[in-house]
Amino acid sequence: MATIPSDPLMDTMQLPTPRLQGTLTLEAALKKRHSTREYLPDALTLEQVSAVLWAGFGVNRPGSWGRTAPTAWDAQEILVYAILPQGAWCYDAREHRLVRVRTGDLRGLTGTQDFVAVAPLNLVYVIDQQHLAAAGGIDPEEHGMLAGADVGCIVENIYLYCAGAGLATVVRGQIDRRALGEALGLKPHQRVALAQSVGFARPAATH
Repeated sequence: MATIPSDPLMDTMQLPTPRLQGTLTLEAALKKRHSTREYLPDALTLEQVSAVLWAGFGVNRPGSWGRTAPTAWDAQEILVYAILPQGAWCYDAREHRLVRVRTGDLRGLTGTQDFVAVAPLNLVYVIDQQHLAAAGGIDPEEHGMLAGADVGCIVENIYLYCAGAGLATVVRGQIDRRALGEALGLKPHQRVALAQSVGFARPAATH
């Protein structure tokens, strides 16, 4: 199992081919689905990070670049950032790789709760409003509603994957969005929507 490189000069990190070998049926995963807010500091392997990202919003139809979660008018306006102890990365689904945007450990900026700095992986979902505008045919007044629905689909994909893979997760809205956006170098048309922690639950930490 590969560990996550810590080289600060590495601009891109190629992810291994996701191996989704969960033993649960969809019905069993739905029964086990829950939120966890207490995490062990144990690191995820590169293979686990790869599988989580692919399950959430990866490419499942390479010929058409279709994704594991839908977006309105195929706008694909949701950017997924992976915040790891080694730095902050943007997920490039087409190449199934991570592109570094910041060095250093920014996990504590992904939420206002203490556990976010302990969870080994925090995903940040960013809405790129230019993608929605470019899609055409969408009433601008509906952009927020549609983008919120799209983020929800990604979040739930990861909940179900984690349930099947024995990982813990929780989606979060308590975020200092301005501070996090500045740390990630977001542009004015890009806005933080939600964040989601992924890792290993402390015993008896299920809610």
